[in-house]
Amino acid sequence: MDNKIYSISELTNDIKNILEDNYPFIWVYGEISNINIPSSGHMYFTLKDDNARINAIVFKGQLRNFKFSPENGISVIGFGRLSVYESRGSYQIIFEYLEPKGIGSLQLAFEHLKSKLSAEGIFDKKYKKELPFLPNVISIITSTTGSVLFDILNVINRRYPNIHILIIPVKVQGESSNADIVNAIRLLNEYGKSDVAIIARGGGSIEEMKPFNSESVARAIFESKIPIISAIGHETDYTIADFVSDYRAPTPSVAAEIVVPLKDDLLISVKKLNSNLLSNYKTFIKEHRLYIINLFRRLRDPKRKIQDLLIRNDDLHNRLLRSSTSLIKHHRNYIYWRHDKLVSCNFVKNITNKKEYNNIMLLHMFNSFGALAERKRYILNECLSKLSSLNPMAVLNRGYSITRTIPDKHIVKDSTTVDPDQKLEVIVSKGTIICRVERI
Repeated sequence: MDNKIYSISELTNDIKNILEDNYPFIWVYGEISNINIPSSGHMYFTLKDDNARINAIVFKGQLRNFKFSPENGISVIGFGRLSVYESRGSYQIIFEYLEPKGIGSLQLAFEHLKSKLSAEGIFDKKYKKELPFLPNVISIITSTTGSVLFDILNVINRRYPNIHILIIPVKVQGESSNADIVNAIRLLNEYGKSDVAIIARGGGSIEEMKPFNSESVARAIFESKIPIISAIGHETDYTIADFVSDYRAPTPSVAAEIVVPLKDDLLISVKKLNSNLLSNYKTFIKEHRLYIINLFRRLRDPKRKIQDLLIRNDDLHNRLLRSSTSLIKHHRNYIYWRHDKLVSCNFVKNITNKKEYNNIMLLHMFNSFGALAERKRYILNECLSKLSSLNPMAVLNRGYSITRTIPDKHIVKDSTTVDPDQKLEVIVSKGTIICRVERI
């Protein structure tokens, strides 16, 4: 048996913890009485039914968000948490949300369905489909009797005239409205060629918004392969369809602005892109022209190229001789080895045949060497012919000459680099000529 003696504070604190832990947030309903709003702006009142009553508080921050004015005598349904006021030892409920009881059941159903679908992950961003930048066909699912349809059409025609629009008329409130909206979404996905769809209706009470808070409509929107924009009610109105749709627009007019860009802005962007493309292309051509010019300036002197080729030709010639000598030596040693092997085996009857075979192999070898030497000689003659064509003396033989200054022997490439009466040396194919400049 627990013989602990509690202080009033300890007992009150334990009661506070038990109440607040077991009833963190609850829905309750009852009748308002004894409303008191002091200078702090908080509202204190009593919530009662036929057999009991409880103190209640609404802080001024939440009070401003209410869509009705609480009054004595009206029945309400609210969402709040239990709290114990330790100084007085009394318990009370602090409300976060209040509404007249007449619509409380719908709100409870809304919150229940929202929690259920949220737990399934239907509202997750990973399932949201991206809206097309410029759709070819736009579908509008709404009532044809309201002003919403005409508002959407006016905005779309103003922003991007002549775009293809498909209108699917449905009931947006009433008994058969749920089935109408679900069938419209399924029809759109099965037969339509739309790139995006807008589900829209004007503002209204929570009863009038009931079709868009139904599970069947929510699942039809979720299963749609076509991106859907919800534009239901006013900016402050939220429905289950808003949470499950791929994009929520605060009003139908805003949905029309979202679904298509301004055609004039697109034309301006295209012109800017075209201008930038031409400018970048001209810059590209200019840079590559400069690059080619720089490459041309870096070309090596032909004389150096000839010298490199002569050195390479000598190296290839020496390597060819060494390779041929080594190959002949190798085959000679191989023949000697075969000969010694035949002699050591002492096959008297096969000696003649083996000699003939050896002679034939030797003949083939020398023929191969002859053909190889001929090919190498042909390649060498080709290289010599190319070297000869690149030889500056061959150019002189065709009647050209090289003019150099005396005594520094600079080659004259420009007439402005010499002076009248200056001595020059002219090199021709055979010999040189010493001359003097008469005039420039």
